[in-house]
Amino acid sequence: MRKKFKTNSAIRRFIMTIIFLAAAAIATSACGSQETGSGGKLTVTATTGMIADVVREVGGEYVEVSGLMGAGIDPHLYKASQGDVKKLDGADIIFYNGLHLEGKMAEMFEALETRKPTVAVSSYLKEEQLHAAPDQETGSHDPHIWFNVKLWISATEVIRDTLAEKDPAHADYYKEHAAAYILKLEELDRYAKEQIALIPEKSRILVTAHDAFGYFGEAYGMTVTGLQGMNTMSEYGSKDVSKLRDYLVENKIKAVFIESSVPKKSIESVIEGARQLGHKVVIGGELFSDAMGDEGTEEGTYIGMVKHNVDTIVAALK
Repeated sequence: MRKKFKTNSAIRRFIMTIIFLAAAAIATSACGSQETGSGGKLTVTATTGMIADVVREVGGEYVEVSGLMGAGIDPHLYKASQGDVKKLDGADIIFYNGLHLEGKMAEMFEALETRKPTVAVSSYLKEEQLHAAPDQETGSHDPHIWFNVKLWISATEVIRDTLAEKDPAHADYYKEHAAAYILKLEELDRYAKEQIALIPEKSRILVTAHDAFGYFGEAYGMTVTGLQGMNTMSEYGSKDVSKLRDYLVENKIKAVFIESSVPKKSIESVIEGARQLGHKVVIGGELFSDAMGDEGTEEGTYIGMVKHNVDTIVAALK
């Protein structure tokens, strides 16, 4: 009799366990089926700091943003770590630059876009707005679109529309924040034009470690050249150093610029070559090219980064 009671008790416990597990599975399924963002924040992963900054500006309190590449990181050479893969896999939305900037991550984006919004912020730009890359460069276009503030407005619109589509409950919020941020970008564009105009026209020559400032030069009236090509994966040699050295001497250029994400030894070799020919060239300052400044600083925002670059260039060449 006692043995039968134990058996029935064990069966009841087993049945209750099955019911509990089934209820938990149903609850989990129901939670997973809800519209992402309706009950919490969207989880967004962005490749570069510039993109992450715009997502924060547009998404505000309804997004949780994680950037993969911090200050001083070169996106051309960047390889995703195991931790990055987890961030990408756990994100509701992934934003990347495109145009082969993150060249070593292209296959990963292709795989992820079958499962979640994986969006290039350059996707709204038309062919005629883009610069063609030299034949030897990886990719068909110059990816450094953020150096023309007008083009970065287009990136802001991509981010706005993607957030609104994924989280329609807060679409008006994203549109309002994007509109306010675009007004700031338009003001920044005017500031850059006004400040660069203070440099004498013959002195508006920008020489940097790699050719990242082509869009900047076109937008704000400067001649731009770099030791390396648009992609830092391309190596430079003694001929490149000699060619740039001669360019500095012939054009009587007094200042060149280093970049936060590119080793300065490349530019230092050019300066030394010019010195040996009797022409003195100084480093005009450090520019932020493929990465912003440290988080928490003014240069750690897109607007602050652009202002820093403009002010540094004007101070050195004016």
